[in-house]
Amino acid sequence: MKNDDLTVTIPLSEYESLKAKNAELTQRVDWFMEQFRLSQHRRFGASSEKSAYDSHYQVNLFNEVETTADANVTEPELIEVERHYRKRKRTANDRLPDDLPVEIIEYDLPLEEQICPECDGGLHVMGKETRRELLIIPAQVKIREHVRKVYACRDCERNGCSVPIVKAPTTEPVIKGSFASPEAIAHIMEQKFVMGSPLYRQEAQWQRNGIMLSRQTMSNWLIRATEDWLEPIYDALHKMLCAHTALHADETTLQVLREPGKKAQSDSYMWMYRTSSDAKHPIILFEYQIDRKPTHPEKFLKGFEGYLHTDGYVGYHNLPKRVIIVGCWAHARRKFDEALKGLPEKDRKDSNAALGKKYCDKLFELERKFAQMTPDERFQKRQELSKPVLDDFFTWLSTLNVLPKTPIGVAVNYALRQRDYLERYLLWSRYKIYDPLVSEGNQICA
Repeated sequence: MKNDDLTVTIPLSEYESLKAKNAELTQRVDWFMEQFRLSQHRRFGASSEKSAYDSHYQVNLFNEVETTADANVTEPELIEVERHYRKRKRTANDRLPDDLPVEIIEYDLPLEEQICPECDGGLHVMGKETRRELLIIPAQVKIREHVRKVYACRDCERNGCSVPIVKAPTTEPVIKGSFASPEAIAHIMEQKFVMGSPLYRQEAQWQRNGIMLSRQTMSNWLIRATEDWLEPIYDALHKMLCAHTALHADETTLQVLREPGKKAQSDSYMWMYRTSSDAKHPIILFEYQIDRKPTHPEKFLKGFEGYLHTDGYVGYHNLPKRVIIVGCWAHARRKFDEALKGLPEKDRKDSNAALGKKYCDKLFELERKFAQMTPDERFQKRQELSKPVLDDFFTWLSTLNVLPKTPIGVAVNYALRQRDYLERYLLWSRYKIYDPLVSEGNQICA
């Protein structure tokens, strides 16, 4: 008798227990496989949220002709093109400004050599050969002395009881008692905060050029210049930012070394606030905080009244009622996109994750059509076209029975919890939702 033919009798209660445990283990394996596929995609896949399932952006190979064809477009007339030599292609990214100064170096023959080697006749210039080079001159370092002349009266010196002293007008130093210049401080700031070069590297670079400028001195310069010159500008921009009626907010983690009372591995937070795309003069402000407490945005946005575009962080939802929180549709869509990428390729096409993503894409597609409309027209079109899509989307979500800790469960529950905030972009016609599939300078994702 084969072992496969053996029959084992166990109590019904034990069978039900094993059956439930097997189902639980199967769900765990499926969850771990989804997390593994998503992790592999994050590590090796493209970071863009566009995919083959975005039908608006990718044409299927087999219906490309039908999709591209347009019978209303007339054919162009044929023209004869003269024979020409193909020019060498230039790299698209190698572009130089037209207003760069040009230094011309001419190479000429000495007069005694401007004689024809055949007939000893005089030579004349028949043409020129030109090649161009990009000349880069490293930062020049020099001392600038401010010499202020002081005047006195000779007659008063001889005959008067007092001698008036008159000084020539001069500019104030950027830091009193320091040899720092605005140009030097700006260069150090640009290298550190824009180019990511720490002060110890800048110190080593100065030393290689024979200049002993310590990182301690540079640190003092940055702090003093920030307190004396940049903080007043920041405060003025802060007031201007809070005077707008629509803002975006977000926060991200960072680690700060040797911060009092905190371990080096603990998270601190950089908060970002900026104006919306309708602002005539965009403003972006950052605020550092040691934690993620909701009291920070409440304090920063004191005096602000209007719409605030954010992600689903509950701390924003506790802000005063004068701040109307608008949910971020890019975050909602991203949850379905991640759930889709966590599925096996064969299961993606007709999955709930794909359908949820299509609902989001439909809303973004409508917003692209509304982009050039007036605020009143956009408001009307949103009520007419976008609201029915929203209602169908949330009705469909409420019918799904998904496990809460699975990727699709996370996506569905996130959208349902954020419904009140996600729908609020319909309220204000000047507000534009962020489109993750369009790369524009004025697009903001909270």
